[in-house]
Amino acid sequence: MEIIQLKNLYKIYNEGSIEVNAVNGISLTIAEGEFTAIVGPSGSGKTTLLNLIGGLDKPTRGEVFINGTEITKLSSRELIDFRLNNIGFVFQSYNLIPVLTAHENVEFIMQLQNKPVAERHRRTNELLESVGLGDKLDVRPSHLSGGQQQRVAVARALASKPRFILADEPTANLDSKATTNLLEIMEHLNHEENMTFIFSTHDQRVVNKAHRVITIEDGVVISDIEQEQLAHSSQI
Repeated sequence: MEIIQLKNLYKIYNEGSIEVNAVNGISLTIAEGEFTAIVGPSGSGKTTLLNLIGGLDKPTRGEVFINGTEITKLSSRELIDFRLNNIGFVFQSYNLIPVLTAHENVEFIMQLQNKPVAERHRRTNELLESVGLGDKLDVRPSHLSGGQQQRVAVARALASKPRFILADEPTANLDSKATTNLLEIMEHLNHEENMTFIFSTHDQRVVNKAHRVITIEDGVVISDIEQEQLAHSSQI
């Protein structure tokens, strides 16, 4: 089942008298349960594309459909509510609230959704346990390692029970061990719960785990390869 559909998507920035086509006519679909990496050189449009999919930015023209809803036509208030209930975000810089504990950071999303207190506590505990941080509930971000902070961010992204998760360079600030742990958690969620992940990444370790790799350059998709094709091409 397709959950994301992009139709002839453009994002044009004006830098003085120069127009920069950050996203240049991209059309693609992403199905439920995909584990997809979007790759390309710096400045290729990866993060811009993720921001358009997530409704963090509006396209210059074109359409973004999520679960059949054209989010490009939503008002700002409607878009905030839609993101809250449909999309989970994991950022390179973690974006945790420093004055809140790990438990409070994860629970905060459900507070915004007006979930009952008992449900919030139960799901928060379960999520932090699932990412290996059941013993860090009352610890603030400054006392967690980078890998631990990113795992809190993953738990927070899952808290709202989103349809998919957008991860923008999630391993960029992590060492090899933390990257391996994070990818194992994400793979488990993908395999066991059919959670859809879409990564923007430079990290070959993420690319190696992906089921589908979409390469963009100058805002244009230049290749879109399934894992089976990747495995075959590496053997030639």
